[in-house]
Amino acid sequence: MACTTASTTLLSSSNPRAYISPKSSVSKPFSQTLTIPNSFNGLRKPFHSQVFRSISSRRSHSRRSFVVRAKSELPLVGNQAPDFEAEAVFDQEFIKVKLSDYIGKKYVILFFYPLDFTFVCPTEITAFSDRYADFEKLNTEILGISIDSVFSHLAWVQTDRKSGGLGDLKYPLISDVTKSISKSYDVLIPDQGIALRGLFIIDKEGIIQHSTINNLAIGRSVDETMRTLQALQYVQENPDEVCPAGWKPGEKSMKPDPKLSKEYFSAV
Repeated sequence: MACTTASTTLLSSSNPRAYISPKSSVSKPFSQTLTIPNSFNGLRKPFHSQVFRSISSRRSHSRRSFVVRAKSELPLVGNQAPDFEAEAVFDQEFIKVKLSDYIGKKYVILFFYPLDFTFVCPTEITAFSDRYADFEKLNTEILGISIDSVFSHLAWVQTDRKSGGLGDLKYPLISDVTKSISKSYDVLIPDQGIALRGLFIIDKEGIIQHSTINNLAIGRSVDETMRTLQALQYVQENPDEVCPAGWKPGEKSMKPDPKLSKEYFSAV
């Protein structure tokens, strides 16, 4: 079982605030309440979506393009990341985060987790915070998000790590108490009201270039997220090359051509 929590009442914000704008105070009390079940399983039950997805390739007039643009109402790799504006906790203050504010400026690691005050979740959240400087060097912002309220986020940040808390984090924790963001990224478990462990790498154009979704009991790897981000940035800077399995910076890449690729294969 990934997480177990006592019945918790969450409050919904009606007045989110601005992305890394000057810090603001708490807004007026909220009017809606949501109740989380007393427990939930560590594995998601099958859920069958009725939405069909199609993928099409965009080709350049000058050369073959390996950028795939997915055409769907759902946020698949190759689609524009669904924009959102929501309240968050950062540096023990309430702020507002708007995803589109990063377009043209930074890459974004957006990761969903099920609930505050649980077990696997703090190991992931603190691991990303501990590596924040490494992502910052790659011009990348990290955003964590769950369906908890900003008050729950704040209480968790103010709890010491040795007691199962987070301590101070180097990136914002977003509140998706209305669950609208989790729905738009297709990670919400409808019958449990929480998000799967979805992770999305969004480039500076606002396009989702990578996604992984783990079930509730399985934590994610910061190292693999970093490696994938580095590979993405490399192929965007070198559009005539591709990265083979397990590629890391400094290793040999590959030319996506029947003849030129032999240079790579002959060397391995």
